[in-house]
Amino acid sequence: METRRLGELWPVSALTLGGGGLGQGWGKTDRAEAVATVHAAVEAGITLLDLAPLYGRGEAEAAVGAAFDGVWPSQMRVTTKCMIGSRHFDGLEERLEKSLLRSLATLKREQADIYFLHSNIHPNDYVYEQDLDYQTYGAVPWSIFVDRIVPTFEKLKARGLIGAWGITGTGLPRAIMEALRGEPKPAVTQAIANLMDSAGGMRRYEEPAEPRNIIRTAKNNDVGVMGIRAVQAGALTEAIDRPLPSDHPEANDYAKAAPFRALCKEIGEDPAVVAHRYALAMEGVDTVVLGVKNRHELGDIVAAEAKGPLEADILRRIEALGLRRQVPRIPLDAPI
Repeated sequence: METRRLGELWPVSALTLGGGGLGQGWGKTDRAEAVATVHAAVEAGITLLDLAPLYGRGEAEAAVGAAFDGVWPSQMRVTTKCMIGSRHFDGLEERLEKSLLRSLATLKREQADIYFLHSNIHPNDYVYEQDLDYQTYGAVPWSIFVDRIVPTFEKLKARGLIGAWGITGTGLPRAIMEALRGEPKPAVTQAIANLMDSAGGMRRYEEPAEPRNIIRTAKNNDVGVMGIRAVQAGALTEAIDRPLPSDHPEANDYAKAAPFRALCKEIGEDPAVVAHRYALAMEGVDTVVLGVKNRHELGDIVAAEAKGPLEADILRRIEALGLRRQVPRIPLDAPI
């Protein structure tokens, strides 16, 4: 499998195994299959696992801990995450450390290679009009991020509990890009990387999403980029594998992506495979995080990665479908 340098850190595989599927968040699986999928990922050359205690209420990290049982392959790197909101501001530093230590115990490791803030970052006076409660559990104002969270991450790094820290780049674009230009700055960000430029249900703000500008800003500042949502939580697959309300953002994206599925049918390709090959070829994306839940799904995408970039004519036909949601402030084809 191709390896790429993750920002200024180390080389990682072009594909990263994510914890959403292992934690049974993307359809039915079980512990035995999750463990077998982890082993298959190692055999396929994957060197990075992207986890969090919120994936299956700890199930993803428990499956990985069971898979290695304290004997981790020397090449394997792992991330974990913590989500913070205003209800956590009392004792915020203790929450970040406690969550990390719990994950390390579950994973049977002494250090997480990357620890992510999984919250939205926003200006101090910003209000999430779509979900007023979101600020209580999943968002942090700029002053809290700069004055408390970043120093805590730096202390955890100095203690050797983490190798580096990062941010999930699905929050308010202008705040995310400001964080990527900061000092100290995150070593890595996770950014939306799909052919619709859609975060679906992860998007909590009213403003236009700017995933490609976030990726561009990260690369301009030597921040690594982990591409997430290559198939937009199932919207870019043949069929969503879990029940959703008809007005759910992912269901809306699935309906919007009908022309993409038609194109894939015409060329005889699986939409999920094409969507992953598209994400792998996006400029500035260092590794693409997989949401697979079993060995079969993993094998399909590993085979897709081996095919290399999408053919130019197929890429042009995808772009001509006009499925992107983004309303950019600068041209999308501007060089990084």
